[in-house]
Amino acid sequence: QVQLVESGGGLVQAGGSLRLSCTASGRSFAYYCMGWFRQAPGKEREFVATIDYSGSTTRYAGSVGSRFTISRDNAKNTANLQMSSLKPEDTAVYYCATSRSGHFCTSTDSADFGSWGQGTQVTVNS
Repeated sequence: QVQLVESGGGLVQAGGSLRLSCTASGRSFAYYCMGWFRQAPGKEREFVATIDYSGSTTRYAGSVGSRFTISRDNAKNTANLQMSSLKPEDTAVYYCATSRSGHFCTSTDSADFGSWGQGTQVTVNS
């Protein structure tokens, strides 16, 4: 079992940037596809981005497009989400998670992700 802790959230003005980090402990972090998801008040949890075990393949939700960049450092057991040009609609609790599929990211459905962090709040003011 992998334990995950997110950090880096906060309050930012529209157009600003934030960098979220997900630090893992426990079983081999490098084995897993990693995903970032978010959940806004009153809404379902939604896919943001995924990165495969090696970092060579990434995928993004259309709503974040080229504004967000997912990366990982397997030597440091971390996965990061660099967010720029933030919009008020990006306001949500952001979660990282490991994929049940192992190495490769075969799904963007949150039900296909196993270990989750506690989340970090991102608030974007207009």
